[in-house]
Amino acid sequence: MIENPLVKKLKDYKLILASGSPRRKRFFEDLGMTFEIRLKPIDEIYPEELKGSEISEYLSELKASAFKGLLKSREILVTSDTVVWHNNESLAKASNKDEAAEMLHKLSNSWHEVITSVTLTTLSAQKTISSSTKVKFSELSDNEIDFYIKQDQPFDKAGGYGIQEWLGAIAIESIEGSYNNVVGLPTHLVYKTLMDMVD
Repeated sequence: MIENPLVKKLKDYKLILASGSPRRKRFFEDLGMTFEIRLKPIDEIYPEELKGSEISEYLSELKASAFKGLLKSREILVTSDTVVWHNNESLAKASNKDEAAEMLHKLSNSWHEVITSVTLTTLSAQKTISSSTKVKFSELSDNEIDFYIKQDQPFDKAGGYGIQEWLGAIAIESIEGSYNNVVGLPTHLVYKTLMDMVD
């Protein structure tokens, strides 16, 4: 029987996913990995001067720092953060309907950048990787925005939308880069980095 190359490489390691995102959980399942979810709440606050990938990298590493002193030998911690960058502004997670609508009006009929950073941490090493995908939205009507927010309530997603949901199906005109990255994890980079990290 042919083994999954990543599963074979990590057979002596324990993978820890520090995320409550069902989308990231699904990606790790799709990779064929056995993993444990451990959550440590943090305040996602970053220095105001940071831009684009600097924000997602800072927050991904901040999430990893919450586990300092708690990792054991042969454990690999995975933390991550996604930023939607539009017109030199970071669009974070919307906390309510009005914030989500405001974000989607900004994204309407324009390009934006979705940046996901992933930090892989062991007792002896840490590596942060980032992937950027450009996304072009068509012009959105008030009715389309209101319907989407009411139906999918995208309040846990950067930029106020999920590409895998109704809005992604009707509004995305063009995408340059990794689709999975927009969903929440650059699986191609995570796979390669995990393969390279372990001897």
